[in-house]
Amino acid sequence: MKIAFYAPLKPPDHPVPSGDRQMARMLIEALKLCGHDVQIASPLRAFSREAFDAAYLDLRKQADEEIVRLRRTWTEEGPPDTWFCYHPYYKAPDLIGPALAAEFSIPYVTAESSYSSRRNEGARTLAQDAVAAGVRQAAVNICFTERDRKGLEEAIPEGRYAMLPPFIDVGRFQAIPATKPADARLIAVAMMRPGDKMDSYRMLAAALQLVVDIPWTLTIVGDGSARAQVQGVFAGLPAERLDWAGENAPETVAGLLFGSDLYVWPGCGEAYGLSYLEAQAAGLPVVAQATAGVPEVVRHGQTGLLTAAGDIALFAEAIRRFLTDGALRAEFGKWARRFVLEERSLTAAAQRLEAIFDAFMRRVG
Repeated sequence: MKIAFYAPLKPPDHPVPSGDRQMARMLIEALKLCGHDVQIASPLRAFSREAFDAAYLDLRKQADEEIVRLRRTWTEEGPPDTWFCYHPYYKAPDLIGPALAAEFSIPYVTAESSYSSRRNEGARTLAQDAVAAGVRQAAVNICFTERDRKGLEEAIPEGRYAMLPPFIDVGRFQAIPATKPADARLIAVAMMRPGDKMDSYRMLAAALQLVVDIPWTLTIVGDGSARAQVQGVFAGLPAERLDWAGENAPETVAGLLFGSDLYVWPGCGEAYGLSYLEAQAAGLPVVAQATAGVPEVVRHGQTGLLTAAGDIALFAEAIRRFLTDGALRAEFGKWARRFVLEERSLTAAAQRLEAIFDAFMRRVG
């Protein structure tokens, strides 16, 4: 099929790295592996940080202009076979695809749509109404987590839903380095920004204070507007225990993961966290919280330990358990690598996508 791909939150070629940009790119690659011709439909970023009517109306105006442009192009060159929208939600609804899909009688598809009734206030209500309408119209809504699927089914029971677990490109993780580090090296990979990320950094620093009596070093990979605040919460730990690696290219991050022993990241409010999958692909067990979408990417008791949300002492105890038991670390690391390489690869995702299309879309087309 010829697929028009649209990501209203952030275009796949956006210069700022993030998990949503990474997932958009990987979805495109998975669709191409299925044999589809995928083109970016629009560069419009329909993102509004504030719930103001004026901001929403401005986005609507820009979207209407894109509709006119695409209508003209499709009339002259022929429409695509499908519109595929990645991650429409209350801050970034798809204001383009549903109208064009209906006008040109092509299937509309969403991936990682989300709906929260708590966000129905001000202009957010208009945005959520647009998301809900798209979900109802969609031939299929592809959900990455049971949490998102449950939220959509409760709000929009008439929608059509299918599951596609989060996945990564495992190409960088196929070859295993000849040697592993001899020291106890922890690693965390995350952007440094206010909100949930900052909460995770605070929790991690507090937990590490409780295991300072045993040997370890922590590599922190990431950067962002809250870098000074992040460094501040770690100020109580010995400076020699911390390696501030900054932002790095994906290939470098893979090397840093292979050079580590344990991935530690609380995951406060984490949608799911692709870094967890990358760490496991490198053979690292994970310590995280059993919260939000984290259980979708870490198997508790097999590839990592997931502790109760907000319990710093339990989080620290899980770190201690892995650091003091090399055999346990190796066993969990083995299963972690197998889990990702066999079940959460681009190839596996492409196979699932093709099965979803067969089940939901081709009967529409």
